[in-house]
Amino acid sequence: MQSTLETFAQHLDLSKTQLEALLSKPLTDCLKSPELQQQLDSLDVQTLRETLPTAASVLAERLPPFYSWLKNELGVQRVPDSPAHTTKWVIGFVNKQESLTRLVELHRPVPRPALERSVAPLVAAFDGVEDEQIRQKWQKAVATLCLPLVVAAREDERTHQ
Repeated sequence: MQSTLETFAQHLDLSKTQLEALLSKPLTDCLKSPELQQQLDSLDVQTLRETLPTAASVLAERLPPFYSWLKNELGVQRVPDSPAHTTKWVIGFVNKQESLTRLVELHRPVPRPALERSVAPLVAAFDGVEDEQIRQKWQKAVATLCLPLVVAAREDERTHQ
């Protein structure tokens, strides 16, 4: 399985060195960083909005087994009971109705090892999208959304040691 760093490096326009530096920052610094802002600004929101039905169908198909894996293999306690939650959140984010801060708060209970192991499979959920450009745009969007989650989990782990 691909590491979190490799997944981010493959789908984001950042070097491994930039990513390592970003992943070691406090969440507030990460959220304000030019690197994260560059990733957010480079998302093709228009195409993402236009292809929300594609993303919704991918998530509806791929999330139930992903949630089962989180619960049964990684021991994550609070797992959504349907893909509707995640799909609604992604749509809300693309439509600028949800914030990264709220996303981080929703995922704080997830232990860092489980959160990091889940990044690659979540991004890979879009591997089956036939249109390469749409696949890449959604994988980049999901990787971008996962980045502050990993930063927050690492920060929480550092402060609670």
